[in-house]
Amino acid sequence: MPELPEVEIVKQSLAKKIQQKKIKKVIITNRNLRFKIPIKFEELLQNKIIKKVTRFSKYLILNFSNGSFCLIHLGMSGTIHLIEKNNLNKFTNTSFYNSSSLPKKHNHVVIHFKDLKVIYNDPRRFGFFKFIVNKEVLLDKFNHLGPEPFFKDFDLKYVLKYFSKKKKDIKSFLLDQKFVSGIGNIYASEILFYCKIKPTTQVMKLSKKDCKSIISYSKKVLNKAIKKGGSSIRDFRDTSGKSGNFQKEFKVYQRENLNCLRAKCEGKIKKIFISNRSTFFCNTCQK
Repeated sequence: MPELPEVEIVKQSLAKKIQQKKIKKVIITNRNLRFKIPIKFEELLQNKIIKKVTRFSKYLILNFSNGSFCLIHLGMSGTIHLIEKNNLNKFTNTSFYNSSSLPKKHNHVVIHFKDLKVIYNDPRRFGFFKFIVNKEVLLDKFNHLGPEPFFKDFDLKYVLKYFSKKKKDIKSFLLDQKFVSGIGNIYASEILFYCKIKPTTQVMKLSKKDCKSIISYSKKVLNKAIKKGGSSIRDFRDTSGKSGNFQKEFKVYQRENLNCLRAKCEGKIKKIFISNRSTFFCNTCQK
């Protein structure tokens, strides 16, 4: 599943291509996504001008000039492709789906502009599109989510209060979108490596120093991933067709049984499962 950095890259890429452009038409070939696309969805988007493309957590948001929105979530396998009319043979794959060509049978939503079209492709159909009438309704959709790591309210006071007397492990908390939004399995393992914290540690046992470290490295790791263009696991690309490069920076993720990369550490990277999710850590420097 794309995590915050990958969705941010897709957002930045789309913004360059579709901001200030009018939607000519929308074609739905399969309405049965995670939430069924309503019959009048095409009409609601037609002739709308995209004022801005934004993001919250792992959600893409098309901001229309009349104050309405379209909320997009890529789910587990959703991808967004761009095809420009002057080069129909060129497309870009903007997510994790592993394919060297456009898998047309899973194209569910096609948004047409004057000079290009945006295609949503999703083999597993866990993604969704929702039309939102105004900002108040949009904000209500995010009420169940915690702050992003970049937000000011993701601070020591918030973290200490949230962790107080709780026995659940820190890895599970980093994946809990009610606690903090946007961190997924890849970056949770990487953040904990930099913090020198074992993923199975109960949060009630973490010190203030540990919590400060988690706050700091959550920001640093995600920022670095964004600057590197995200992580290309299988075939992630942005809308210009460029692969992400953060996977070259992985310290623990998918490095099972390899030597720890921390200076002077002689540990090995181990793999365990926490809440059925693969988790990687150094058996020596992550205490």
